[in-house]
Amino acid sequence: MIFAHDTEASLLAAVELANSELEPDTLTSVDELETFYARHGYTGSLRRDQAELDEVRAIRSPLRRLLTSDRDDAVTLVNEMLATAGAVPQLVRHGDLDWHIHAVDDSTALQTRINVETAMAMVDVIRADEMSRLAVCADDDCGGVVLDLSRNRSRKFCSTTCGNRNAVAAYRARRA
Repeated sequence: MIFAHDTEASLLAAVELANSELEPDTLTSVDELETFYARHGYTGSLRRDQAELDEVRAIRSPLRRLLTSDRDDAVTLVNEMLATAGAVPQLVRHGDLDWHIHAVDDSTALQTRINVETAMAMVDVIRADEMSRLAVCADDDCGGVVLDLSRNRSRKFCSTTCGNRNAVAAYRARRA
């Protein structure tokens, strides 16, 4: 394990959210937001309305900017995100999860909780000097964010689809 469980979980959620704005947009309904919320184990309030969906959709580009920035810019963005939210990190334990960090109350708006959890995860990434674990997909037609949690740092593509498309293209080029 490279990072603590909550760090990895927050990074995976942030990458999925940032990539959801690529075509095809995969976060267009309240139902899709509920699925995202459940899949990534978020706790706390979920209003289940269009306004909340719009608020979460609005943080996708800023998250993409954070996840693809260099280390120094990431520090600035993380500090701004934490200060804006008035984050106060605390250890908590709930459900099946052992001690982990929450920095805002469960009643805080979902988009703020996502921002703060991502910022807290990025604190670990920055401190460990592991920014190279975040990159842009190697598929020239994609632009998705890649989170490489592999031991040998070999992940180049944001999804199996992009990896397969490039493997097929390489195979066809060799055969030609």
